[in-house]
Amino acid sequence: MEVGAACFERRLSRLQGRIRRAAFLALDMEFTGLHSTFPQNNEPSSGFVHSLFDSPAERYLKARRSIQHFTVPQLGLAIFSNENSNKYVVHSYNFFLFPSTMGITDVEFTISASSIQFLSHYGFDYNKFLKDGIPYMNDVQEKIFSQHLSASSWKHSSSLDRDVLKKAIDKVTCWIAAAEEEETMILQDLSGYQMFEVQLVLRRAFQNVWTQPLGGKKIMVKKVSPQHRQLLENSRYDYCQKERILQSARGFTNLFQTLVRAKKPLVGHNMLMDLMHLHDKFYKPLPESYEEFKRNIHNLFPVLIDTKTVTKSIWKEYPFPRASGLLEAYTILCSSNLNLKDPTCPVIALASGCSRYAEKKFPHEAGYDAFLCGSVLLKSAHLLLCRHTECSEAVEAVPSFSQYLTVLAKYLNKVNFIRGGVSSINFSGEDTPCQHPPLLVVHVQGWPEVNERQIYQEFKAFCRFDVRRLSKNQFILLSNKFKHVRFVLRDFKHHPHLRISVYRHWRHSPQVNCLLRVSGIVVVWSLLAFVLGEAPRSF
Repeated sequence: MEVGAACFERRLSRLQGRIRRAAFLALDMEFTGLHSTFPQNNEPSSGFVHSLFDSPAERYLKARRSIQHFTVPQLGLAIFSNENSNKYVVHSYNFFLFPSTMGITDVEFTISASSIQFLSHYGFDYNKFLKDGIPYMNDVQEKIFSQHLSASSWKHSSSLDRDVLKKAIDKVTCWIAAAEEEETMILQDLSGYQMFEVQLVLRRAFQNVWTQPLGGKKIMVKKVSPQHRQLLENSRYDYCQKERILQSARGFTNLFQTLVRAKKPLVGHNMLMDLMHLHDKFYKPLPESYEEFKRNIHNLFPVLIDTKTVTKSIWKEYPFPRASGLLEAYTILCSSNLNLKDPTCPVIALASGCSRYAEKKFPHEAGYDAFLCGSVLLKSAHLLLCRHTECSEAVEAVPSFSQYLTVLAKYLNKVNFIRGGVSSINFSGEDTPCQHPPLLVVHVQGWPEVNERQIYQEFKAFCRFDVRRLSKNQFILLSNKFKHVRFVLRDFKHHPHLRISVYRHWRHSPQVNCLLRVSGIVVVWSLLAFVLGEAPRSF
């Protein structure tokens, strides 16, 4: 079900109720770009490149720069409700989002050509994003906007809004001179927060008018006496009260706050970037500290489940075909060959407004991918429960969702970390380092001014290593495959410029070498001082 700015406010209450009654929530996002910087100085490890050398904190800082440049044009939310026995009813939504431009707030964001091309290939509607995107703001933006609203000084960041306002003021100015008290006129073709802006500006410009929205894109303007105007301003039915304007400007942030208060398990797939965008766009600007980011996310969403983390583990235990993405994982788990048709297996039913997802695949549509995330979670959890009880026949009663959470316990709050120093980020504890193959050190001879990119390209055709410079003519290689280490040590023995060996910290570390050199100098000077001090004196 698609939701834009035109219908969001009237659907908000029902959405909030469904979230509060949900068993769990699944989320997915589409972005206007992924990586904001390209490799610099011709080095493969610069910019935003997934490197095995990256610690979670280093990767976070790389991703943070990108998150601050891009925005979220579409957010998918699938609400899974366990209505009876093993049946889960799913309401899946596509929310088109656009940063709030109300008042002085104006947000700049970047669009990546490759991301736009990718989304266009899968049928993304940019008109809905640009023309009917639901506004949103984080805490800092809301504070600025609220202060500005209280100060009764209104500036308009959008030239489109300025044109709309000028047209409205000109029209009312011409009309009011000849109008009688209680006479009315209608302004039309106003969208979203223009409805508020036009009313606020008209009320400040004319002390003898009153405004009221009529629904759709219309506003009624009424000529009134100053006394009547004062009574109307103090009425609780005034649609231009500060609280109502704030609620409209917050837009999707109102629903985000409902998600936070509900404290339901939140499910995603490779969801680190999603969580960073949630924090930055709807909560607070991303902090510089990685640990602070982790604490904030855990406070907002105490139970996170990344289906990439779960399926990576399951794929090691079951002889499944290799799945490269979420849709493939869902297709495999739905296969009849997996014996998931037992009476206790969860039944997933799409609600009436979302039934098209049962008839056709819509990859990379956020609402569809959110539906896939939740479905993969339920099917994976049931497989794990069957394995935990040794066989599916042992699962006699219909499992509750709390039982699924129990069997998923070791995966909770473990968000997949793509190609780095850890396999997952633990939002409720310490991150556990990966067990990689041993490091290799490359000593370069007869190849002046060589850089990381050239070393990387030298091995790329045969196997993949991440490269970091150790010294002027030494580089460290790191792979996640033991066979690549064996291959390089065996087949690069006679390379004309490269000498490769296993990295030994005591031998190759610049810090250790520096310490040894300093220690050697100290020892030599001590011996020299001792020898000179023992020399015979002449009289």
